[in-house]
Amino acid sequence: MNDLLKKYRRTKLACYFAGFSMAAATNLSPLLFITFNSLYGISFTALGFLVLVNFCTQLFIDLVFTFFSDKFNLTKTIKSIPLVVFFGMIFYSVVPMILPEYTYAALVVGTFIFSLGAGLGEVLTSPVIAAIPSDNPEKEMSKLHSAYAWGTVVVVILSTLFVRFIGNEKWVILALLWSIVPLFGFFLFAKAEIPALDLSSDGENKKSKIDIGIALCTLCIFFGGAAECTMTQWVSGFAEKALGVSKVYGDVFGMALFAFALGLGRTLFSNKGKSIYRVLLLGMGSAFLCYIVAALSPNNYIGLVACALTGFCASMLWPGTIVYTNEKYISCSVGIYALLAAGGDLGASLSPQLLGIVADKVAVSSFAEEFALSLMLTPEQIGMKVGMLIASLFPAVGFVIVFFTERYFRKQRKNRI
Repeated sequence: MNDLLKKYRRTKLACYFAGFSMAAATNLSPLLFITFNSLYGISFTALGFLVLVNFCTQLFIDLVFTFFSDKFNLTKTIKSIPLVVFFGMIFYSVVPMILPEYTYAALVVGTFIFSLGAGLGEVLTSPVIAAIPSDNPEKEMSKLHSAYAWGTVVVVILSTLFVRFIGNEKWVILALLWSIVPLFGFFLFAKAEIPALDLSSDGENKKSKIDIGIALCTLCIFFGGAAECTMTQWVSGFAEKALGVSKVYGDVFGMALFAFALGLGRTLFSNKGKSIYRVLLLGMGSAFLCYIVAALSPNNYIGLVACALTGFCASMLWPGTIVYTNEKYISCSVGIYALLAAGGDLGASLSPQLLGIVADKVAVSSFAEEFALSLMLTPEQIGMKVGMLIASLFPAVGFVIVFFTERYFRKQRKNRI
């Protein structure tokens, strides 16, 4: 076992670094939402579309690998992940500098390219980690997803300091600096040993068969992904626009603290976690309460704390569902990992976009104008708060889905006995 651990040490490090790179690519845009809105007049709906492009692109990759994973040379594909992210971030940052009139188009195209890399990383790093021999595979899976969370903390803090002291009009330089991160991942993967992965993609292998249990697990990760990523994508803008907190405080005590809580939850589970079903159930329920408090609290700083605590509550909803599925099915093929990722990405795509649409629609309604006057708020604040309330439905429904999923597996186990 010790020889195997040494053999795959660089591989695990490369996978963890891929998670860090994904954090840089995925979270940069949300940090710049208000910058794009103020500098270029891009609406919240259009900004939400960037999130939709991000996760729908990843969803496309998920679906391709769900059904066609055996058509790829996975070793070469895995090692190309950082380069795809790098080229996407270069396009995202360089084109607006050269052709400022096409800034939004460049943001969309750049997001599409680096999201291809992020999607590949999401689909392939989990089965790589699962394929590496380990005494505690749940711990390794949690550590993999912790890398993304801690990467988000670093990205948020450093990006916030950059904007604070250099200026938001220099955001292009910030994006260029973050594009360096995937290059380090490329050099790590270049000499990493990739373990053999299960490429079965047909129904003959029970590990690959998409049955009712797999479908329920996919629903769980759909609502878990929505609960986590809606707050991830909007906490910075929500804190500044809805809670009236300055951008620096909103980013550091909102988004950075959210990511810190996310990483803390995953790290704690990797060290002491037990009963993943209870973790999922409590995570969904407590995330729902945090969304409600964030939207309705009369105290802005209590609302900000609720946003941050959502990170801890939602920390294991995505990786926890993967652990839960592995627990029920012993092991899964690349196709099943891709299907789970597709469910998570679909939830992460729809919910943030829905919040942006609701916020824009409500803000220009007569209801918002009248209600805002009575509460001494702006219509935009009302729109954001209503959007957050709508988003709370995802963890609420997720709670019910997790409960019935566990009942299904218990019934299946009794039938086998």
